[in-house]
Amino acid sequence: MAVRIVRACRELGIQTVLAYSEADRDSLAVRMADEAVCIGPAASIRSYLNPPALISAALITGCDAIHPGYGFLAENSYFAEMCTGCNLHFIGPHAETIRLMGDKALGRHTMQQAGVPVIPGSEGELRSVEEAIELAQTIGYPVLLKPSAGGGGRGMRVAWNEKELLKGYATARSEAEVAFGRSDLILEKYLPQVRHIEVQVLADAYGHAIHLGERDCSVQRRYQKIIEEAPSIAVDAAMREQMGIAALRGVHAIGYVNAGTFEFLVDPQGNYYFIEMNTRIQVEHTVTEAVTGIDLLHWQLRIAAGERLTLDQKNVRIGEHAVECRINAEDPGRDFLPVSGEVEFFLPPGGPGVRVDSHLYAGYALPTTYDSLLAKIITWGATRDEALNRMRRALNECVITGIPTTIPFHLAVLDDPSFRSGSISTGYVAEFLQHWKNRP
Repeated sequence: MAVRIVRACRELGIQTVLAYSEADRDSLAVRMADEAVCIGPAASIRSYLNPPALISAALITGCDAIHPGYGFLAENSYFAEMCTGCNLHFIGPHAETIRLMGDKALGRHTMQQAGVPVIPGSEGELRSVEEAIELAQTIGYPVLLKPSAGGGGRGMRVAWNEKELLKGYATARSEAEVAFGRSDLILEKYLPQVRHIEVQVLADAYGHAIHLGERDCSVQRRYQKIIEEAPSIAVDAAMREQMGIAALRGVHAIGYVNAGTFEFLVDPQGNYYFIEMNTRIQVEHTVTEAVTGIDLLHWQLRIAAGERLTLDQKNVRIGEHAVECRINAEDPGRDFLPVSGEVEFFLPPGGPGVRVDSHLYAGYALPTTYDSLLAKIITWGATRDEALNRMRRALNECVITGIPTTIPFHLAVLDDPSFRSGSISTGYVAEFLQHWKNRP
């Protein structure tokens, strides 16, 4: 993402300073930025999660703004507040908005008040395991425990009965405390056969907002997305309009500014339910860019600089179909276990309808401290089949040696009849993985 931001800034004539940890000293982003400042050792708590170090790096180099990317402090209201207090533009929403939507219980209540459909569940944070059991009996099993703070699937536990709820309650609280510094939980009805659909929004500081259609992110493992596409074949034009209106209702209810994403679950009957809002740019923003032709990073920077959003809803056109595969340094055969090593050779794919976002180069040593994402390959075409066939071609062209990657798994998914037909849910990967691991 740092590479993506540096490129967007360069296109707009904006100089960049890259704050990096010792582990990323040799990263491509460091080489590309106009200036780079080391802010600490590899451990994220002493570098990328250290607000004073980041603020200091920005101030001593004369920066006007800080782009938080999509990880670490991107949804940290305290950091956004610090930026404002130091006369630095935080390229994202206001701190109070991040705080509001970062609290799952409060965010859920706010969306409910705004008329956005939500999944049946607790009205606020659970006060005790007894309250969780009573609510589960009312709405019916299975239920989902999830941290009120944080995201990314961490600390979430599905309970199919009271015994699992009792066991999962303590575990979820413990994981939430470690991951987010808060052990508060909420409880929702668990919907096993659903699709994960999200709606991209853009809003300026003058009350103008638009949505850019939806992305289907149902292909995921451990609540982490692997393949995303736009538009979703499960969403027709009428439903797209309804979900877009719901998302914009939420935008105006909280006075949201900048790029953001409303995440929904859609059941087999076509009912959709709000689950959370990501108050940042997302990994899969690329597929929306591919089908709309709108550069989301450019607009993030322009809105943060005080410009008005000149795009109108009527001008947003969902053109071709696009798909993104996240190429990770993981072993799918070992439950997507992250791996480390040095990239011996890297040859990205090319040709018509192909985009590659990556920080890789030959000789690059993967840090073991951070996320395992190596590259994003995005393809598009006039139809879904064309985009998928182009993706198969691109994956076969892509060469990454020295480390195992998820490319073989992606290729297998692309050839799977269930995926090709679109008859999948968020449980698809777990089911397909068993079949794939047991192949002859």
